[in-house]
Amino acid sequence: MAAFCLSCTEKEPKKEVNEIKTIVADSAMVVSAREEASRIGLDIMKKGGNAFDAMVATEMALAVCYPFAGNLGGGGFMVYRTHDGQTGALDYREMAPSLASKTMYLDKEGVPDPQLSRLGSLAIGVPGTVAGMFKVHEKFGSLPMAELLQPSIDLARTGFVVTSKQADMLNTLQSTFLQVNKDSILYSRTFQSGDTHRNSALANTLERISKHGRSEFYNGTTAEILVEFISKNGGIISLQDLKAYEAVWRAPIEVSYKDLNVISMSPPSSGGIVLGQILIMLEDYELESLGHNSSKYIQLLAEAERRAYADRSFYLGDPDFVDIPRDSLLSKKYLKHRMQEFSFETATPSKDIEHGDIQGYNESKETTHYSIVDQFGNAIAATTTLNGAYGSKLYSNELGIFLNNEMDDFSAKPGFPNMFGLIGAEANAIEPGKRMLSSMTPSIVEKEGEFWMSLGSPGGSTIITSVLQTILNVYEFDMSMQEAVNAPRFHHQWLPDEITFEPRGFDSDLLDSLRARNYKVIQQESKILGKVDAILKLPNGKLQGGADYRGDDTALGF
Repeated sequence: MAAFCLSCTEKEPKKEVNEIKTIVADSAMVVSAREEASRIGLDIMKKGGNAFDAMVATEMALAVCYPFAGNLGGGGFMVYRTHDGQTGALDYREMAPSLASKTMYLDKEGVPDPQLSRLGSLAIGVPGTVAGMFKVHEKFGSLPMAELLQPSIDLARTGFVVTSKQADMLNTLQSTFLQVNKDSILYSRTFQSGDTHRNSALANTLERISKHGRSEFYNGTTAEILVEFISKNGGIISLQDLKAYEAVWRAPIEVSYKDLNVISMSPPSSGGIVLGQILIMLEDYELESLGHNSSKYIQLLAEAERRAYADRSFYLGDPDFVDIPRDSLLSKKYLKHRMQEFSFETATPSKDIEHGDIQGYNESKETTHYSIVDQFGNAIAATTTLNGAYGSKLYSNELGIFLNNEMDDFSAKPGFPNMFGLIGAEANAIEPGKRMLSSMTPSIVEKEGEFWMSLGSPGGSTIITSVLQTILNVYEFDMSMQEAVNAPRFHHQWLPDEITFEPRGFDSDLLDSLRARNYKVIQQESKILGKVDAILKLPNGKLQGGADYRGDDTALGF
């Protein structure tokens, strides 16, 4: 039986924290997973484009040079704040195809088969990225779409330099690529750091989209090639599924924390609600006096996270399909009651924690985030994904793209975990046309009514806690943006009942003190939690970047 890498976790980076210099800019900044993408986005703003133009250019560049998560074959979310304080959110999350069914991943005994939802053609949700970029451009774009796409077309043709991290991951996945595609693909070779990698097929695809617009991907030659390719490999996405896809503007989640206003993504992302719940549960505590990453600080955050993730598992899903009690979930009275049993003396076992009782209610890891602020005062936070590393691993040589495995983010069966260990309920069951629940948490933070921070992270279920800790690092512990991003992180998500720690920054005495209070401590040598890319506005009006040292992430500004 072939061995598959279902959710390849990136290794702890070799780069030292102190190698990352704090980047400060006067007017505009892009922070993304690759220097090439950050530079392309920044160049667009140097030409007079705004943050939304730069978003399109950056997203498409990531599809070229960071195919691990950057994509045309996936989807994502964006939260924005304009220069005059208007806020909003865009949902370009993938959807279940019309032939999808609640039981499509169950074997004859009714047990979910994780390979079906994570590898190959049946794992693919209807992609939303291209629709999302055109939706953004239609509402906010100031430069022609062809001008925004051309740098990525050129990058695909001339090639990008493969980093050591990319080479390691691609080499690890060679057997999986072969098993899923049953033939060689563009990425079927041994990679070395410093190689130049070209993708002429992707350049051709982007050129057709540049010439013919959004309809090329959803109703044109590209759509026909895509549907035929998926069908040939046993998938169920139809041309009608592509034609029916729409990116959707949504009202973001806004939560007050002391004198901050946190603006984050609304369902079908769980990010905004879960982040908001945790912040509200923490608000009455003096975090600074507990000490950064102290035993009591870790306990408090873990217990708040435990309760919020329990609510996530039961209540959250696609708001177009299920009634989500967002006001009740974010009620201070409700959340104060949720923390009533918390004690610094001992852990609250997750088996004793269920979702909260709300009156009248009847009912991924390998993403990439980028943050952009322009010279006009507009800010965006965008997170895009294929879900697993290189998504479903199914690759179209003709189009030059990997396709997502987002269907695994549905609950294949209530009570069974997905690849990130998240437990789902009926609210996130598979239905045709439904968007799968996500943990992506692109966020913008206002301080005293003014723009203060843009941030987000990849990391599946760890995204929310990575964003949470980064905000607290700056606000409560007065760290710079780069220090806040670099700081060691930990994570709890209700089930499994354990606190996961990064391998550096937590000494054995600290971990032993938590074990003594009945916490299960996991510290994995290769585990990293999130890769936060963030921008902080300083009191003097300049912009300070935070590019996560855990990846090849880069902050550039002018």
